[in-house]
Amino acid sequence: MPISRMDLADAGSPEALVTRILQAEPELPVPVPIQELCTRLGILRIEDLETGEFEGGLVTDAKRSEGTILAKRGGEPRRRFTIAHELGHFLMAHHVPDQPGRFLCKSSDLLRVTAKAGDQRQRREVEANRFATLLLMPPHLLRGAMAGFREPDLEHVLMLARDFGVGKEAAARAYVHYHPERIAIVVAGNGRVQRCYRSLAFPDIICAVGGPVPTGSLYHSTQHRPSRASDIAACSPDLWIDVKRDLRAPDLYEQVYLQQNGFAMILLRLEAAPEETAEERRLDEGWRHRFHSGRR
Repeated sequence: MPISRMDLADAGSPEALVTRILQAEPELPVPVPIQELCTRLGILRIEDLETGEFEGGLVTDAKRSEGTILAKRGGEPRRRFTIAHELGHFLMAHHVPDQPGRFLCKSSDLLRVTAKAGDQRQRREVEANRFATLLLMPPHLLRGAMAGFREPDLEHVLMLARDFGVGKEAAARAYVHYHPERIAIVVAGNGRVQRCYRSLAFPDIICAVGGPVPTGSLYHSTQHRPSRASDIAACSPDLWIDVKRDLRAPDLYEQVYLQQNGFAMILLRLEAAPEETAEERRLDEGWRHRFHSGRR
């Protein structure tokens, strides 16, 4: 690989760093060879992290001239994301560690997509996650891979995870972000909502994180087979979104992918309610007038 730290001079944001890397490596293969990139960019070693409390870490000098990445052993996609996350900390000079010369990141840090206002540590973790996502799933390659996808389907998420060498949840976040339709993916664990990812056009999900998956959801069907996406089925939209009174409800569809460890992904696809015709609106308004006036 021809890339070096010199190629990244003055690039401080996740987006700017990945742009520079892709400019220097226009033929970057997929899955992205993250460990080789680390070597070229000043990481001397990648070592196993032997602790149950943390998922990854970075040990570096004060000038950030070289470093060692620590990553917990486990599934390769998860480890690859951890390595890319810690590389992000290493390359972003404004990331100040909690302890001098040492970053330590929990699994919750590697899932963080938003930060509380004023919380600089959370902001650093969000930036490291953006860097890892963009580097492991370069946007132009991701769009190319998704070009052949039509109707939203969790099978597409599984294909992206396999081809890009990332975890299913990382692939789900990217899929929701880049898919043109109004979709959301809910991550559930042991019957409770853990996390929600939605496209910009998808409305807020009314189920609270930590709360139960709605009783009427397809998730509770006994027909699911682990590690296989279900068929897509219509569901009542008010299970997941706020449906305004006196407005025609949109169509909502669910699909479920049940995993072996008690977790599941639930794909939600929203279709806009069809416009009422003038005749339908006239009849409806007439019925409401008669109902509220007591006339039948």
